[in-house]
Amino acid sequence: MPDVTRYLILANVAAYAATVLLGGLPYLWFALLPPGDGFMPWQLLTYAFLHGGLAHLAFNMFGLYFMGADVERVWGPRRFTIYYFTCVVSAALLQMATMLMSDGPVGPVVGASGGVFGLLLAFAMLFPQRRVVPLIPPIPMPAWLFAALYGGLELLLGVTGTQQGVAHFAHLGGMLGGFLLIRHWRTRRRGS
Repeated sequence: MPDVTRYLILANVAAYAATVLLGGLPYLWFALLPPGDGFMPWQLLTYAFLHGGLAHLAFNMFGLYFMGADVERVWGPRRFTIYYFTCVVSAALLQMATMLMSDGPVGPVVGASGGVFGLLLAFAMLFPQRRVVPLIPPIPMPAWLFAALYGGLELLLGVTGTQQGVAHFAHLGGMLGGFLLIRHWRTRRRGS
């Protein structure tokens, strides 16, 4: 496993262990809180290391391992790190925008999903024909189709407000930030 991917997984596991040991205290300082309700600038990054439970952590770390390792091997550690954290921050920014527009109470946001969804997009762009088999439905499909379907599902669930408690717009923000950065890199390379 490439270094950055491994370190990110270890950092997430360590942060989860800290929340278990400290009784959730890290959420007060490091979860992404709504603007005007305890938000601090570092939360744009730190929320991505906290998780709401063991299953949440496991799914995100599986995605980070599954897609992150291949993306890091292609891009190298520096570009991979820049990309991942760009996706994390863009996920936080889009989620915060939806928090500002929300009528009801908004809870803190935690999880590496924004970064993982950004990696899903990068994986699909780098390896569009690679076969993936999602858990539901367990039907083999090319990576580009899986990313498109998953992104579309997140948009549908986010717009309809289905599946409360899931930061659908953070997922989409990670994909959007990743897409814009890849586009920027490609435009800059063509201009060189």
